[in-house]
Amino acid sequence: MRYSKNMNALNREENEDLRNRRVCIAGCGALGQYVFEMLGRLGVGNLTIIDSDIFDKTNLNRQLYSTVENIGSSKVGAAQKRMTQVNPEIKVNAIHARIMADNASILLQGHDVLVDALDNPASKILLQDIAEELKTPLVHGAISGWLGQVCTVMPGDNTLRAIYPQNTEQLDEEPGNPSFSPALVAAIQVSEVVKLLIGRGELLRHKLLYIDLLGQNIACLNLIS
Repeated sequence: MRYSKNMNALNREENEDLRNRRVCIAGCGALGQYVFEMLGRLGVGNLTIIDSDIFDKTNLNRQLYSTVENIGSSKVGAAQKRMTQVNPEIKVNAIHARIMADNASILLQGHDVLVDALDNPASKILLQDIAEELKTPLVHGAISGWLGQVCTVMPGDNTLRAIYPQNTEQLDEEPGNPSFSPALVAAIQVSEVVKLLIGRGELLRHKLLYIDLLGQNIACLNLIS
């Protein structure tokens, strides 16, 4: 059985239910590709992945689907092709587009969970606003060098406004992003998605899991008093 190694972390009913669930991953860079891979292998049956970007040589150090052969090609196209090789049972909706205010509601509607794998605060805040409009849970993730963070935003929470100062448009790219940071953060995001889908386990709600791999400091910060 394909999913036998999911047992007993997930029971048979939960595994069957995952096949009918729908998750949208906003962003197909380092975070998004790892999230997509893990959800597909796990058996989440319907995956949408959205990004307008194409591969370049700087992606080769950390992006799972980046190869020397596909430089210049669509990231979401590579993700879709990959899933046919890994788990052809998964229905993939690969959308080569940028999420913007005028298309976000249409692109994101109809999903059980949204995943934030975007790379700038302005887009992340927009994603949260649309998740609120659609009344859909959002799992946030971000990386910067040796640092990473994850939280889960339920309808009504507005959590990302507490994380990103007003008018923050871009993150400082100077720290870079090594191969290990997105893999770790994506794994934690996927665990949050699964807990939302199966309806059990403690969520990172009203909390921020902050990870400093260089300093070996992992802290769970309360975002409300």
